[in-house]
Amino acid sequence: MTREIRIGDRWVGDGHPAYIIAEAGINHNGDMELAKKLIQAAKNAGVDAVKFQKRTPELCVPPEQRGQMRETPWGYITYLDYRYKVEFNEEQYAEIDRYCKELGITWFASVWDEPSVDFLEKFNPVCYKIPSASLTDTNLLKHLRKTGRPLILSTGMSTMEQIHKAVNAIGEENLAITHATSTYPCDPKELNLRMIETLRKEFSCPIGYSGHEVGLVTSAVAVGLGACMVERHITLDRALWGSDQSASVEPIGFEKLVKYIRVTEAAMGDGVKKVYDSELSSLKKLRRVQD
Repeated sequence: MTREIRIGDRWVGDGHPAYIIAEAGINHNGDMELAKKLIQAAKNAGVDAVKFQKRTPELCVPPEQRGQMRETPWGYITYLDYRYKVEFNEEQYAEIDRYCKELGITWFASVWDEPSVDFLEKFNPVCYKIPSASLTDTNLLKHLRKTGRPLILSTGMSTMEQIHKAVNAIGEENLAITHATSTYPCDPKELNLRMIETLRKEFSCPIGYSGHEVGLVTSAVAVGLGACMVERHITLDRALWGSDQSASVEPIGFEKLVKYIRVTEAAMGDGVKKVYDSELSSLKKLRRVQD
């Protein structure tokens, strides 16, 4: 079985350039102009896609959390009201769709519930991301599989048993799995990047990495360990209000991240030892004993 899937016009998997996703998520704070600036920054950085998040708040917020009060840019409001403030409606997603097409960048979203899948279907997305929080929602997984679209399964907060159960529910065909640790930001000691190798041994589908750490080097290391997809949150300013901002990468940093990943890919080689033409002059000058 070939370890690859097709997302839009790109093949993703072994032997292909890493598919780089800028996760705008909810870093737009419900502001369309901020969302557009994030899309433009992602385009400028040279990523393959920009990703948003779609929830139905009354379904995704547990009952015990709905009435909890929270300080927000909109005042002291309930957590449920806050979740509504950062959700875009159909008209706003239509504008996101239009703007991404104008710039020539792919977009899709993480979906947290079944109505959100039905909502986004009208935009003909290239794929769906299953967030770590929804990995155990078997009904959602099966609903997503019925769309026939490629799926990306994130594995933060999950045991190997739970991951296997989720994969069994949807099958490995047209699936990519991303290793993740759902801490924002994540301590490097808990990134556990060798899980990329573990997942590659456990499953025959493409394996990627969804990072929430501070810094860039570890995401490039993930590619060196076999990740064929890298997702990082993007923000215009890590000091902005919002739960994901501090674990995000600013525009200039994202440009560097893309370069680091591409250099890492070029440096990996094929594992076959050879003498390069560029070494011949050194060979002639420096090797004293010839065999």
